[in-house]
Amino acid sequence: MATKYTTPEALIALADGAKQRAYCPYSKFQVGAAVVVENGDVFTGCNVENACYPVGVCAERTAICKAVSEGHTKLVAVAVITNGKTVNFPCGLCRQSIREFGTDVTIYCAKKDRSYQTHKLKELLPLSFGAENLIQ
Repeated sequence: MATKYTTPEALIALADGAKQRAYCPYSKFQVGAAVVVENGDVFTGCNVENACYPVGVCAERTAICKAVSEGHTKLVAVAVITNGKTVNFPCGLCRQSIREFGTDVTIYCAKKDRSYQTHKLKELLPLSFGAENLIQ
């Protein structure tokens, strides 16, 4: 049975658990993510590095791909946590990936002690590009 979203703190805890499974032998920078889909189910992911650097995958995109592979295409919240002492935000690629599956997504950005900041995707990716911008 899928985990259901309850609180930002619980979502960050799930992301923190995923962070512990990060494969990051090169950077040693662990990242965990948890995404909430429209029905409240939660999917987690961690970063997976590769010796050929561009092949690596961010934690947020891992979690999004897990959700999509289970048939969920509407995100409502994302939590991201790193092993850093400061709050880190999703990279540009991840912000655009989040945008593909929701325009009003809440993003919780946490540092290793689980303290966090709350932002809306629109703050982190203003004037974004989406399917509605494609010529039909």
